[in-house]
Amino acid sequence: MSDRLDLIIRHGSVVTPEGVSRADLAVAGGRIVQVAASITDSAAQEIDATGLHVFPGILDAHVHFNEPGRAEWEGLSTGSSSLAAGGGTWFCDMPLNSTPPVIDAARVAEKRKIAEQKSLVDFSIWGGLVPGNLDQLAGMRDAGVIGLKAFMCGSGIDEFPGVTDAATLREGMKCAAALGLLVAVHAEDEAMAQALTVAARGRGETDPRSWLATRPVAVELAAIRTATELAGETGCALHIVHVSSPDGIALISEAKRRGVNVTAETCPHYLLLNEDDVIRQGAVAKCTPPLRPELMRQGLWRALATGAIDTIGSDHSPAPPAMKTSADFFSIWGGISGAQHGFQLLISEAWNGGLPRDRSLPLLAALLADNVAKRFRLARKGRLAAGYDADFSLLDLNAPHVLKKADLLYRHVQGPYSGRECRVRVKRTVVRGRTVYSEGLIASGIPAGSFVPPTTLIP
Repeated sequence: MSDRLDLIIRHGSVVTPEGVSRADLAVAGGRIVQVAASITDSAAQEIDATGLHVFPGILDAHVHFNEPGRAEWEGLSTGSSSLAAGGGTWFCDMPLNSTPPVIDAARVAEKRKIAEQKSLVDFSIWGGLVPGNLDQLAGMRDAGVIGLKAFMCGSGIDEFPGVTDAATLREGMKCAAALGLLVAVHAEDEAMAQALTVAARGRGETDPRSWLATRPVAVELAAIRTATELAGETGCALHIVHVSSPDGIALISEAKRRGVNVTAETCPHYLLLNEDDVIRQGAVAKCTPPLRPELMRQGLWRALATGAIDTIGSDHSPAPPAMKTSADFFSIWGGISGAQHGFQLLISEAWNGGLPRDRSLPLLAALLADNVAKRFRLARKGRLAAGYDADFSLLDLNAPHVLKKADLLYRHVQGPYSGRECRVRVKRTVVRGRTVYSEGLIASGIPAGSFVPPTTLIP
């Protein structure tokens, strides 16, 4: 075996959804070929991971890297680099912020071409489900999209209108089900949110607390009920993104018991921050659905511990500082930048969140990697086992440090986690056997990441 090994990681603690074990890991041709207590062969490169955890590469199914068209918000190079610095090895880019948005096969091909030139890590692409593009869904499926994203409220982008009425969403889900495509929804009820916003505006309100009051949890729950009912009716596979409340998770769990093919995603910021952070930090902590009260944040951790949440995605949604600055909080672009620091801080605070110490890392390995690969049909992704792509990070779980804006690799150095203490540090990130990030530095001179289409259509 030694003649063909490219890399051996020795003496690390290998994390899988089943547990943590001391093991060596051997790589050849970009894939893991052996995980064993001791590998006696040699390799072209050997890394001593004593004292470190070998964690599966984080698969982030929810990012807004925006190219082509809005690279001044965030680009594929800076976005993927920041994700790699946070332990990520794959992302799926959302369709709305590109210009034009990704709502047909031509736009899928355009984004793929640019990402194949610029992305540091592997990637996939979301297509858009918007009013009037049903005739484009088959073409996007054939172009390899991982699924379709729809907004049940306004998206904030005029060129990407929301599917805000049940009849239109039903027809989209019917078409997606016939094509074997998964549909992801931003679940907020447009009519409820708009009524509350108009009333607040009429009273002349502009402050963060008033804005929070226009997006209560009832707005999210109403949309989740509608989406799960329509998915059950149409047979569509449904993924509800950035669920912000334990009440929302409970509704999704109830739908699962009814036989609905639905999964729930939450984000690090809903587990790490609460509505007081919106008041205290302002624009960098504004997102929709918004951050919730502290008791709801704690409830999300309990849902996480019971397995009721399926995946975690960053929903990294940046914007230029000018769009995050205004005396009118209602007009500020909503989106949290979190692809770099959010995941490692989540791992760092898992015990404080209530996850059992002996199960926190395996559970997070499932939520951040294995479950994502299974739901989105990513071949050879998500696990540290022979035959899988050699995607992983080396984590030091005993490296207390303070998170700093200066360390961020985003296009714009802003986010809600600056100043927080984190005990987890990403020492190295490896994508298909190649180091892309190590000791604070992005690697140069390596091939760009590869496009990963879904392996099969949903039955």
